[in-house]
Amino acid sequence: MPCPRRTRSSVFVGALTVTLAATLTPAAAPAAPRTAPTARPATAAPADAWSGAPAAGAERWSVDLAVAGGDDVNVRVTAGRLRLADSRPGARTRPAAAGGPVAEGTLLGTPRVLARPATRVSAAVTADLAGGGAAQVQVRSWRTAGWTEWREAATAAVFDRPVTRVQARVLLTARNPRATAAVRAVALTADTAAVAAAATPGRVYRVYATRIGLVGGVTANGRTVQPRDHFAALPSRRSLSPINTGDYTVRVCTTSGSRCEYAPVWDVGPWNTRDDYWNPSAVRENWKNLPQGRPEAQAAYQYGYNGGRDQFGRRVLNPGGIDLADGTFWDGLLLTDNAWVDVAYLWTGGGPRGVVGDGPLNIRTGPGTGYGVRGLAAERANVPIQCYVTGQRITGPYRTTTRWNRLASGQYVSHAYISAVYGGTAPPC
Repeated sequence: MPCPRRTRSSVFVGALTVTLAATLTPAAAPAAPRTAPTARPATAAPADAWSGAPAAGAERWSVDLAVAGGDDVNVRVTAGRLRLADSRPGARTRPAAAGGPVAEGTLLGTPRVLARPATRVSAAVTADLAGGGAAQVQVRSWRTAGWTEWREAATAAVFDRPVTRVQARVLLTARNPRATAAVRAVALTADTAAVAAAATPGRVYRVYATRIGLVGGVTANGRTVQPRDHFAALPSRRSLSPINTGDYTVRVCTTSGSRCEYAPVWDVGPWNTRDDYWNPSAVRENWKNLPQGRPEAQAAYQYGYNGGRDQFGRRVLNPGGIDLADGTFWDGLLLTDNAWVDVAYLWTGGGPRGVVGDGPLNIRTGPGTGYGVRGLAAERANVPIQCYVTGQRITGPYRTTTRWNRLASGQYVSHAYISAVYGGTAPPC
């Protein structure tokens, strides 16, 4: 079969607006690292459509397409173009949990501190695309409660507060080894637009959990899956944490509430890769006519939605809305088979967050090791701290302390294992 004809196209990916509290690093500060220095969750916000030219006084810059820092996945630069390092769909070139017939790669850009606050960031991509290759630019912003979700520039999201720091990533996909997806340049523009209402905090939904397995496979953020690993997968890249961070963390509990685990989102799946079902329809990327909180796979399996098929046309064989790595599944929740669970999407909430620097960490019913264990907090997970109490003295990797943090679930973790707290100051209980 002859190769598809290679064509050049300039793809202008619409406008994206991202927001932050105005208390971030000033423009004169040194360049920020490629990822935040500690793992932090995100805060979702609703989006509005936008079209038109950038406002006067807009700030413009380009994304550095150099592959560096160890947080990029399956991409390389040749002849000045960003490409997939391996364009063959397979176990090491697609999200482990999704298993879709596509190869993908991501480049994580360096966060940009803006010269002045903005409420919108638009992206223009110049790329060579052919034969089923595609290129997208997604953007997120930092606020005191953590990173916002990633937003595709084409969806023109508008957030509720001005931006002072933003980060872009470039996503390349190919449906066959002969596809071409080669990005020449990515130009970003920050300006000001009308803002939308504040986000809805603290979303919790009951969904069906399946076990990832796939030890030795590679997740969408570049992690090689380890035996009895501790992380989760959701069917949308909007909540995908960069490697070794917990920017997006879920709290997954059995329906009885007897066991919970806080786990970072490190992969994309099950079934779909563009189904942020926890968001309202105004924001949800696809299947906007489904109720908020209902995964497309669940609707397809239970009600024949979309002909009973996922976004790739595969017949859906279970109602999966979250995938759990083996350690989360077996050790955190003590599950023996796929099951319904209650999931809190923590980046949609607010308040102080603690970063679990060493784990998995036991979460207990009281402030001491003599209290019962009710689950785990995975390493890198970001846990919501309600308040703190004085309890048993513990020596951990970060300090020796009698402080125990009470989480929003009512359980406790020793502060000796928390590497950082951000998003506010936790009060005494």
